[in-house]
Amino acid sequence: MRVVSVNLAAVGEMFIRQSEREHRIMTGIHKQPVTGAVRVKPLGLAGDEQADLTVHGGLDKAVYAYPSEHYAFWAAQRLAVFKREAPLPPGSMGENLTLEGILEREVWVGDRLHVGSAVLQVTEPRRPCYKFAAKMGFSHAVKMMVQSGFTGFYLRVIEEGEIAAGDTVTLAPGARNVSIAQLIEQRLKGRQRDLF
Repeated sequence: MRVVSVNLAAVGEMFIRQSEREHRIMTGIHKQPVTGAVRVKPLGLAGDEQADLTVHGGLDKAVYAYPSEHYAFWAAQRLAVFKREAPLPPGSMGENLTLEGILEREVWVGDRLHVGSAVLQVTEPRRPCYKFAAKMGFSHAVKMMVQSGFTGFYLRVIEEGEIAAGDTVTLAPGARNVSIAQLIEQRLKGRQRDLF
């Protein structure tokens, strides 16, 4: 398991179309890979910003991790929609850490990830919102993320430290009461009427 990329963004504008009108919103979803080590603090990575702390931010959602293995799925979806290749560099899901070798079904709430000199704890899966659909360029992206289970997961900072691309990730199991995949499944069952 390793860090493919560390991704940061400042809060910026994005325009979305709703009900035949274009609206300006603020977002931190446009994460870009950075080089070198980045300091991770209790509220997230140094140099990163979040616009809506209800969906990303605070102590329990300080860092958002996404498996690199899911990028092929999203590339295929975008090809189907746009009928052309659409590049998806690391950070395209709005994640701070693009990880390789660790999927939602393999992590449980309370597990700890030793990454670089930091220790992070798994807290919950992502709840995608309309900003993700706008970023991906098609309205059903939110539904697809939930249905596929390819949500990624949030992390709490247990020990501050530095993280860089290429760092090894070591998983230390927690109590193992509920997995990220189980939480995604529970949310899907609870929201099926809203999704279909």
